[in-house]
Amino acid sequence: MTRTRMLLLEAAGPEAGALVATAVDVGIEIYVATHADIHASYGEDLRASVAGFLFTDFTRVDAAVRDIVEFSARVGIDGILTVTEFLTPIVTLACAQLGLPGNDPHLAFAPRNKRVMSEQFTKCDVAVPKTIAAACEHDLTNLLCSSEIGFPLVVKPAENAGSTGVTIARTADEATAAYRRALRHDRQDRYGMVLDSTTIIQEYVDGIEYSVESVTQDGETTHICITRKIVTTTAYRAELGHAVPADVPADAAKRILAEADKAIAAVGIRNGPSHTEVKLASDGQCTVIEIGARPGAGQIGFLVELALGTRFWAACLDVALGRPVRITRPRNDYATVRFLTIPRPGILTSLSNLPQPGPRVPIVRMRKTVGQFVNAAEDNGGRLGSVVVVGPDQESVELYADELLAQVRIEVKPIKSSSSSTKR
Repeated sequence: MTRTRMLLLEAAGPEAGALVATAVDVGIEIYVATHADIHASYGEDLRASVAGFLFTDFTRVDAAVRDIVEFSARVGIDGILTVTEFLTPIVTLACAQLGLPGNDPHLAFAPRNKRVMSEQFTKCDVAVPKTIAAACEHDLTNLLCSSEIGFPLVVKPAENAGSTGVTIARTADEATAAYRRALRHDRQDRYGMVLDSTTIIQEYVDGIEYSVESVTQDGETTHICITRKIVTTTAYRAELGHAVPADVPADAAKRILAEADKAIAAVGIRNGPSHTEVKLASDGQCTVIEIGARPGAGQIGFLVELALGTRFWAACLDVALGRPVRITRPRNDYATVRFLTIPRPGILTSLSNLPQPGPRVPIVRMRKTVGQFVNAAEDNGGRLGSVVVVGPDQESVELYADELLAQVRIEVKPIKSSSSSTKR
């Protein structure tokens, strides 16, 4: 009997690891495409779970797609998937050439490039902030002189992710500094991808931040849940945590999901998971900030499974393979993740009083160890680690998470922030 075979673009990270483990559990033969140097960092357990590897170069999109198509045809791959933001266009283009379930290849870069995304949102009447692309600093100067977008405003790179290079500016001088900061983030570090140097200038929208976790199959979307986002309130916005399910009034939830539906369709997501970030204003107005053609990161997939009992990773695999997707919520518990962060960069010298994993704290993950450089919480890359807390209700879980986080002791020897380094 021929086994079902899945190709995963990049297996590094907990979300990719969960997909690999789920695939193995249900009898799917998993293959991984990655860079040779990243493969060298994989642990033995991960390597042992994978049936085979394709080494390619994700920085050369056309060549990577060609490698993936040739490999998939030779091996007999039945579906392609990634949890990595930067690789979603490659998945879309490869699936289209192979005739596998995927998204609209004509809009492959729409869920990835915020300039293209904004154009599609506007074209499809999605409620979004006023957005203007600045190709150079002169464009920014002209925009500020025109007062087309008032202060405060948001400055962000067109193609980076994880809040990297995102700044809230309240004056013209701050906007100029933010623009120059965004330009320093025109390269993706893990793969060395050169990114679109366009900078996005966006109207700042006040409100509570949420995300919508969804799975779309053959153009029909099932929304799994709304996630509450806990974020910093400084000029540099970073996520401090997530919680599932968000406590949102029914009428507000209806508006959030309606805008998510429009956003998903606008960027051509037809087969796959999506993560739509929105803001809900005090008057009930829902505004879509951006979308990704991938599962939500930052432990969100784990929160979904822990709180709701939804087999989230299995659903992602099923849609990539063209199998009927069944989304159920057999539980109605509550789960939150809190990220360990610091206010100033430096060398991590001590980390103590971490909670021990157990039934109420099923996940404790560290990204940094003593002796390593750690950055301030200026973007999502500044996380030292994460703690997941679960329980039957929001109040008890949030209280316990607050108590646990207050007990953690982090000591750092200050040094100059990496974010202030010059452009490479």
